Amino acid sequence: MLNKGLRDEKKVKIDTMLSTLLSLVFVPKFWIIEDISLVDNLLTNFELTVDILKQIEEKDLILLLDKHEMDWAQKEQFADFLLAFSKENRFDLSEKAIAIYEHIQSVSKTFSVEIFNKIASAKANL
Repeated sequence: MLNKGLRDEKKVKIDTMLSTLLSLVFVPKFWIIEDISLVDNLLTNFELTVDILKQIEEKDLILLLDKHEMDWAQKEQFADFLLAFSKENRFDLSEKAIAIYEHIQSVSKTFSVEIFNKIASAKANL
């Protein structure tokens, strides 16, 4: 088990990577190879690439996020990234985002209206 200082450092690192990923997808782009390689470089911190994201099963993705000790808020941010990335390019990762949101709702033992609305919105856009 990591001590508190290392856990906090790891949390800050994950938060920074997630913020950068989200900022990349919210800037309008044409998603050329260089843009996707920027996303790939950040995803490698989570042992992922865009190609792996397209192929990985939802349950395996959730296990991978758990392996990196993401908290509920970080998982929600990652799912937000997947939805935003799906809207802005040719990859549809919304099913994986929905699975992450549903995982958060079921395992966190707290009901979030915001996550419920994100699930409903993502399902409506399928």
